[in-house]
Amino acid sequence: MTQEDLDRQIVNCRKCRLWQEAKHAVLGEGPQDAEVMLVGQNPGAEEDKAGRPFIGRAGKFLNKMLSANGIDREKIFVTNIVKHVTPQNRKPSADEIEACVPYLVEQIKRGKPRIVVLMGAVAWQAPRVEGVEYVETVHPSAAMRFTKMRRRFEDDFALLAKRL
Repeated sequence: MTQEDLDRQIVNCRKCRLWQEAKHAVLGEGPQDAEVMLVGQNPGAEEDKAGRPFIGRAGKFLNKMLSANGIDREKIFVTNIVKHVTPQNRKPSADEIEACVPYLVEQIKRGKPRIVVLMGAVAWQAPRVEGVEYVETVHPSAAMRFTKMRRRFEDDFALLAKRL
């Protein structure tokens, strides 16, 4: 399967109901063979409109954190465990996650990142691919709202930067 085949499968996916209200599938963005992959929960409204991951408020906060730690977003691959927006940006259901997980696993296997950063409890559910190091941190939107979570998020990205 080529990258184009995988992308086409994601765009045309009808395994769950989320595609029905979505404007775009949000595949991911960045070099396919990036050393680091960031995985969030699901695209929000801004991401759905543009078809790009992490471009809304949480994305701006994430970009600030990456920049503060000298990590170039252009050199990492950013995606979500679920590839379509959820109604009212609710947490994806178990069947929606189950439908999308094979796409994420394929993205990880194809890209062979050294480190996958799972951002938030939904992303933490991603199956692990052998030979890849996983880091669990909070979701950027939670880090924006809660001081304790922000500290953890900042610390995790500082550690990530040291390892690169």
